Amino acid sequence: MFSSSTNRSYDLLPQTDSSAYGLFTESSRGFKRPKGHSFDYIPNVSENNFTDVSQGWLSWTCNIVVIFLVYSFTVIAFPLTGWFVLKTVPNYERVVVFRLGRICPPKGPGVILVLPLIDQWQRVDLRTRAFNIPPCQVNTRDGGLLLVGADIQFRIWNPVLSVLSVQDLNASTRVIAQNALTHSLCKKTAQEIQIERIKLGEYLGMDINEMTQPWGLEVDRVELTLGSLLKAPEVNPSGSFIMPPSVPGMEGLAGPIQQLAMHFLNHTGNSLSQQGDSIHLTDELSSISPSGVSVEKLLSAVKLQLSDALVSQVRACFQFDISSRDGHQSYYLDLSQGSGSVGAGTLGREPDVTLSMSDSDLVAMFQAELQPFAAYTSGRLQIQGDIKTAMRLEELIKLLKK
Repeated sequence: MFSSSTNRSYDLLPQTDSSAYGLFTESSRGFKRPKGHSFDYIPNVSENNFTDVSQGWLSWTCNIVVIFLVYSFTVIAFPLTGWFVLKTVPNYERVVVFRLGRICPPKGPGVILVLPLIDQWQRVDLRTRAFNIPPCQVNTRDGGLLLVGADIQFRIWNPVLSVLSVQDLNASTRVIAQNALTHSLCKKTAQEIQIERIKLGEYLGMDINEMTQPWGLEVDRVELTLGSLLKAPEVNPSGSFIMPPSVPGMEGLAGPIQQLAMHFLNHTGNSLSQQGDSIHLTDELSSISPSGVSVEKLLSAVKLQLSDALVSQVRACFQFDISSRDGHQSYYLDLSQGSGSVGAGTLGREPDVTLSMSDSDLVAMFQAELQPFAAYTSGRLQIQGDIKTAMRLEELIKLLKK
């Protein structure tokens, strides 16, 4: 009864009586598609073939009659209809037109004619766009936990596919890129991600292109941005993991610019070491880990600095969402009234600014080893609220530094 079913190929239920191919079908696969599919009314636009063979003779005749009547009305009342049917399309845009619900070839650039009542049209921008993936936690192959983000540039190469294939192109591309980022980097070790960051960005762009090409979209560039190391790798046979050292004043610059600066600094360090001196560049995290300062000790030091003068300078309340190896913890700093207060937990009211970061970065920031703006631009600090208000924490950092 069930043995013969293994040799059968089951087809989709017929939805129409036409024999047209679907949207992304290929005739070179060696088999003939059966009749009746979901995209029968859509021409094979991936090959720039807009011939709609799915219409019967009755539907085709009705379309011709309706289009002729609309054309006639447009010509007769042209001085009046000219304001509505003539559209100007710049070089960087195309117009996708649906005439009586059926797709037409893209129009533009220049002056185009859009018929009233029967044409629905949509502008598509062909210029390069960009978006960034916020730093997200990536579990590496060697058991490490790393914050990695990405800057992605893409453009539309087929305006018709971008309209037909996906409803929200920007949101769908962002989800695809974030999923591809986490799935591709989890197969790498933390050291491989740090060393081969540029090459991994190129491979990630190729993976995203394979998934977004049917949408008429092409990714031009992907640049990975490395954040802080939340958890050290458990096993690293090639040696200790070293995060990219931060260049003073260039913490917010990721990619080739910072690598070029490091290249010149390394050459300078080598030349000075030959004369008896040495320059040792370390990561900010490595410099704060031996200090042993906990968040609780930091809160005790902050309490000693609270005063009416500090509250008058800051006039804001802050909420800190801190991630550590033990989990997530919340702390508050109220500098909006009285002499100020600080402690664990949450405020009884809505904070002005919410800051999310790791416990080591929090200690480094209040010890003036990590600038708040540099932490924000590098992705190590995430801010919800007004950035200028968050930067008022520097007044407290100055007092702690004294």
